[in-house]
Amino acid sequence: MTTNDNDGLVVLAVDDEEPALMELAYLLEQDQRVSTVLKANDSISALRILTGGDQVNLGGFGTPPQGLASPAKQSDVDVLFLDIRMPGLDGLELAQVLSRYVIPPSVVFVTAHDDRAVEAFDVGAVDYLLKPLRPERLYASLTRILASRGTTVPVEPAVEEEGDDEVIPVELAGTTKLVQRSTVRWVEAQGDYARLHTTEGSHLVRIPLSVLEERWSDAGFVRIHRSYLVALPLITELRLAGSGYVVRLGNGNQPGEVAELPVSRRHTRELKDRLVRSTKQAWGRR
Repeated sequence: MTTNDNDGLVVLAVDDEEPALMELAYLLEQDQRVSTVLKANDSISALRILTGGDQVNLGGFGTPPQGLASPAKQSDVDVLFLDIRMPGLDGLELAQVLSRYVIPPSVVFVTAHDDRAVEAFDVGAVDYLLKPLRPERLYASLTRILASRGTTVPVEPAVEEEGDDEVIPVELAGTTKLVQRSTVRWVEAQGDYARLHTTEGSHLVRIPLSVLEERWSDAGFVRIHRSYLVALPLITELRLAGSGYVVRLGNGNQPGEVAELPVSRRHTRELKDRLVRSTKQAWGRR
């Protein structure tokens, strides 16, 4: 389903814990870009809503129990906000079932557990939200969904509150480490993955650089090369070196404090403009 000029998103919230489900539904209903919020307390009920009460095909995940159907049709639901740990068919298994649809709805996981993020993105999740859910984080997730759908529904810009800092779950040797965006100095593309470089080291995440470029643009990150995304405030120097420009990050003398990265010709003008605008804005606040 493609949202048109007059309709908002039809959202299905799925959580086996009633208080959490009610809170999620309430927050979704407060967003003017959402037209309808449907609710389900387990995956089987969610599938019945998605299929309009027709026979549910789990594709090898088991046989659904008897239950009431919902009047909604499959194509009516745009997005699922889905808990992961639920009895019976869990959220990840439900997402795998949905991935077999010709036009699957977008999936956003909302969970209290930070150890399943890699699996969540493996099954095509658009976002991964941690409980307790913050309204501004939910707003940003809906903005991302609308952008990915190419919708024409008016989207008001989200205002990032002071101290609001996106957290990126990183899987390392069976341990999930939460890396704050504010600690990332630059990002390097590695195929369908991206390597986050921080002052403490680097972390490989299964997120394409193009996705981070879009998500972090408002947070001051700028693309300087097909392989590099950098935090604009950390650039201390832009200079011509050989056949092209390079940027310098940091001023220290300790290992890891300074990095020099190439700037491609197609990104040079934009980078210069961004640096000039950021400088003017900084002086304007004084």
